[in-house]
Amino acid sequence: MTDQETRVPAQGCEDTSAACGAGGRREFLGAAVAAVATALTGCGKVSSEEFLQHNFRELSKDEVAQVIARLEKEYKDKFKKDVKVATTEPIPGVIFGYALDLSRCIGCRSCVHACVKENNQSRKPEIQWIRVLEMDKEEGVDLQHAEQYYNPDEVPREGHFYMPVQCQQCKKPPCTKVCPVGATWKEKDGIVVVDYNWCIGCRYCMAACPYGARHFNWGEPHIDAADVNPVTHYLGNRPRPKGVVEKCTFCVQRTRKGLYPACVEICPTGSRKFGNLLDPKSEIRQTLETKRVFKLKEDLNTQPTFFYFYGV
Repeated sequence: MTDQETRVPAQGCEDTSAACGAGGRREFLGAAVAAVATALTGCGKVSSEEFLQHNFRELSKDEVAQVIARLEKEYKDKFKKDVKVATTEPIPGVIFGYALDLSRCIGCRSCVHACVKENNQSRKPEIQWIRVLEMDKEEGVDLQHAEQYYNPDEVPREGHFYMPVQCQQCKKPPCTKVCPVGATWKEKDGIVVVDYNWCIGCRYCMAACPYGARHFNWGEPHIDAADVNPVTHYLGNRPRPKGVVEKCTFCVQRTRKGLYPACVEICPTGSRKFGNLLDPKSEIRQTLETKRVFKLKEDLNTQPTFFYFYGV
């Protein structure tokens, strides 16, 4: 454009400066996105702030603080109690591992109910992250003929043993590879997590998981205010919305503070072993080095950090 040529101003903008043009575009795009967010909010699906939020891993410290403040306010308004949402990072030099003694498990399902209580899972319908399978001792580990809906008041049944199954926290998790938006990933401490604000509910991860460890919220999760655990983590047990996938996170809100997962702590027979795989003195390392352990569906090469063994 020569000095003699006349610049044609953007429609609706009296000023012909470049700043006005750029500002006008920003205002237009901002208004358009806000309109979409408002429409979704009106449908009761999501707040405009949540709609505009980036993936958790892309947020700055200030943005994380804003997100946490928003969530804590939303939870307080909904449940009428203070709910704290932590963002505790992995502990340096720690990779968590888990082992389960099948010779001790009695199928009482205490772990199932402790997990539901600790991790703010929906009660109506109740979502359970741990499945306990009853198997015939003569048949051995036979997932195809295992019984999940046995009577917990009649355990342990003679001639049977029990095998709890939950997220195996794989070193090579197939669930994270298929997520089209990067809403799930593996943390440095080995925990596979989900950003519930970024999940689009496509359920590809559920199809990819060979352990049935991921669970979809088909309806609005229901939990009474009195039952809400107020000690939460953004990537763990904070209340989830409808339409997202959730899973076991080794109780990230506890383990990153040096505590056992709820299922380990509640087990009445001491079947569950947990600790730092990098610490040669840890209970989990002692178990792996002194017991004959196996991994579930090891032939798939998902490389679980969840092991099974017989204590005898």
